[in-house]
Amino acid sequence: MKMKLYQVDAFTDKLFGGNPAAVCPLNVWLPDHLMQQIAQENNLSETAFYVKNGDQYELRWFTPAAEVDLCGHATLASAYVLFFLEGHAGDEIRFHSPRSGSLPVKRNGEWLTLNFPADTLTPILISNTLLDAFDRTPVAAYKGSSDYLIVFEKEEHIAQLVPHMPALERIPARGVIATAPGKDVDFVSRWFGPRVGVPEDPVTGSAHTTLTPYWSKELGKLSLTARQLSRRGGFLQCRQLEERVEISGQCRLYMRGEIETN
Repeated sequence: MKMKLYQVDAFTDKLFGGNPAAVCPLNVWLPDHLMQQIAQENNLSETAFYVKNGDQYELRWFTPAAEVDLCGHATLASAYVLFFLEGHAGDEIRFHSPRSGSLPVKRNGEWLTLNFPADTLTPILISNTLLDAFDRTPVAAYKGSSDYLIVFEKEEHIAQLVPHMPALERIPARGVIATAPGKDVDFVSRWFGPRVGVPEDPVTGSAHTTLTPYWSKELGKLSLTARQLSRRGGFLQCRQLEERVEISGQCRLYMRGEIETN
């Protein structure tokens, strides 16, 4: 059996930037173990699979190690594939995730806007486990639905932050977001998830469901600009709604091909 495969750089306007995601359009769902094997073989932070169902598309995401509840950059990449490569008509796509519900995406020229549920944050004490995970002490810490959010004073602190992967693997969460106010953007961040097979993610759209509510409240504004300070880097535009957030970015196609599963 042959299947289409696209590789797309998400949250960037140029190749070799942003976060690469694999996208596999399907007619019917494959067995879970096969989708996990494909994601492991791709060896990218996320591989997305979608199946058309009426007027919407069912969507799932796999890291090399596990299926995850939500992924922003692979959703953006899947929307790019549908809008620009697979002939989807109109300027809106209705994705549905079995784990995260309705995830619509709108197109405005080359910009794509995700509409995701906003995360809820709970302030926590800065534990020794979190202190052991990095070479610098944060000023605040929070627990979201999937990730921990730790806050530092300056953009330079995020850029220069050194993670300790063995300590990060012991934290009982999908990952840890490190963030600070930005210089030429409203805020900057990095995301670490060795527990799910992603030591550091280049650009983490889903983390901005946590970052946007936090910085919207801190800065007193609804529309925000953001940069993820990984080696590849990525730029996002975010907007806080009532119980949801909008996360906008661009994509570039890197590769298209076929998977042989015989």
